[in-house]
Amino acid sequence: MDSYRFPDDFIWGVATAAYQIEGAVAEGGRKPSVWDTFSKRPGAIHNGESGDIACDHYHRFEGDIALMAALGVKHYRFSIAWTRIIPDGRGAVNEAGIDFYRRLLDCLAKHDIRPHVTLFHWDSPQALEDRYGSWRSREIAKDFANYVAVVVKRLGDRVVDWMTMNEIPCFTLVGYDVGKPGGHAPGTQVATRKEVWQTMHHALLAHGMGVQAIRANSPRPCRVSLVDCPATPVPVSESASDIAAAGKAYHDLLWNGACIFPALTGRYSEAFLAAKGKLGEVPDISDGDLRTIAQPIDALGLNIYSGSYVRAAATPEGYQILELPKGYPRLDMSWLNIVPDSIYWALRHAKEQCGFTKDLFISENGAACTDEIDIKGEVVDLDRILYLRSYLRQVHRAVAEGLPVTGYFHWSLLDNYEWSFGTTKRCGLYYTVYDSQRRIAKESARWYAECISQRRVV
Repeated sequence: MDSYRFPDDFIWGVATAAYQIEGAVAEGGRKPSVWDTFSKRPGAIHNGESGDIACDHYHRFEGDIALMAALGVKHYRFSIAWTRIIPDGRGAVNEAGIDFYRRLLDCLAKHDIRPHVTLFHWDSPQALEDRYGSWRSREIAKDFANYVAVVVKRLGDRVVDWMTMNEIPCFTLVGYDVGKPGGHAPGTQVATRKEVWQTMHHALLAHGMGVQAIRANSPRPCRVSLVDCPATPVPVSESASDIAAAGKAYHDLLWNGACIFPALTGRYSEAFLAAKGKLGEVPDISDGDLRTIAQPIDALGLNIYSGSYVRAAATPEGYQILELPKGYPRLDMSWLNIVPDSIYWALRHAKEQCGFTKDLFISENGAACTDEIDIKGEVVDLDRILYLRSYLRQVHRAVAEGLPVTGYFHWSLLDNYEWSFGTTKRCGLYYTVYDSQRRIAKESARWYAECISQRRVV
């Protein structure tokens, strides 16, 4: 019964994001974010859905926190909506927004649940998009730092664990594109790829300035993290040559060289600079930017769902990314290939390739599944349990091998507004009946509660 057992202080948590669950987009002084605007753009969202109501968590947070308590969850990762706090992105503070999060935090404390607060999860103020193009401008880094200072100063008596940003590549590289609108908010078309990479640089700068703002304004000692979604190469066999090949690939794959490397090491990877330099795509970097970007953090959160298999090869790069066969198992996202080892290798690469030796945690992992209510009124999501069990065993492997892995947050507590997919993709431990806002515990909720209770993968 001790197999796959985690340390007693290992964090078992759940995660959500403000725009995906809160709703109440025009209540309590909140003004539009870029996602409010993007979701109204014809064709941008499946079925034309928006987050106007989502899970109505703004009005139902007490019941949702009770659901966490029923699972035995003692750690909750959630985000704060910038436009609830400073509706225009800069300027006047909305005390009603501060009060909402105070009440939420007090309710968590009542249930002995520790908050882990993400200060930005993609929903930047529309006012800043209108003013200067949001992430296209360096101005946003200063505005973000000022917003962070306001939140931390007012809520820091209730929060120890802060995360600056969630998945920088997703609101920069996916939000902007050349020759067409980006696929995520703000959905902006730009003229060159350099401009796209520039948005990421500005977001990294905002992260660094955000870290400084947290340190300067927290009323008590706190912990600061960044949450990233690195591309994860997995050696197809754990031979020395394939492991080395996966390590090389980590520097090259997707956005790694321009995001996690500067954030953790204070420099863009040589592979990125060489590849993009030939194309004239390297972003403009001002003096002191990299020092600001690489502010020391206390922990690194990784959002990991899948990965790519790699083997050693006689190529100029020294490796080959293997294409998955047509019958390879995946769940209810086109990219959600089941690669359990990816979660282990993401943790290991952070240490071995980026030299990060402080605490690591899985800030998101979970699965979109085709959940349905059966004739008994149950949601028996055995596919999600299969996925979670296999991934958590790989987290345990990382812990057993001595990597400094402190916790795991399941994505998500509830089925919610899944960005451009609207409400068509279900990732929650609780099934959301959107018409009535009823929550139904899935079989995976019961399974996860048992993992928490026994402190092991059951």
